Amino acid sequence: HESGNTLVQRAIRLSDGKPVILKTLYEAYPSPERLARFKREYEITASLNEKAQEGEEIPSVIAAYGIENLQNKWMIILEDFGATDLEHARADAWQIADFFNLALQVADTLGQVHARQIAHKDINPSNIVYNPISGQAKLIDFGLSTYLARENATRLNPTGMEGTMAYVSPEQTGRMNRAVDYRTDFYSLGVTF
Repeated sequence: HESGNTLVQRAIRLSDGKPVILKTLYEAYPSPERLARFKREYEITASLNEKAQEGEEIPSVIAAYGIENLQNKWMIILEDFGATDLEHARADAWQIADFFNLALQVADTLGQVHARQIAHKDINPSNIVYNPISGQAKLIDFGLSTYLARENATRLNPTGMEGTMAYVSPEQTGRMNRAVDYRTDFYSLGVTF
């Protein structure tokens, strides 16, 4: 997958033969702001599964294995469990039970993410991946996420709206007199469903 800033590819990790996803910044020398945002995406994603030894991980959030700089190209190494994002999933293969299984997993996962004081802020079909064989769904792409307890929610992003336009909540557009909080994710999830 290619976006304006990143290239996402499937790969095999040479050290153990494990399949992985590589999310790479296009720019060899990204701006300090873009690099900080990329590193923050990794840190937030990794933090959601850092307590795996204590049984507190969120298994329905994609696992982040590491972040590396190879030949001036920054990349995040993520888990690959054979899933496809919902935007590219075959709609004709879905049964109503599949939808409810997916819906329950994602709603529960969002509740767990919010319990860690993190808002995703970009819930849409591209950021939910699903493996139809195992029935497992996971959230990906925490690039716009924020720590709710540590950051002041703003009414309008000074550099413009963040998120995928068709799925953002009214408060994310800056057209409402409300701050963005965890409820924006549930709005976007409803639109996705």
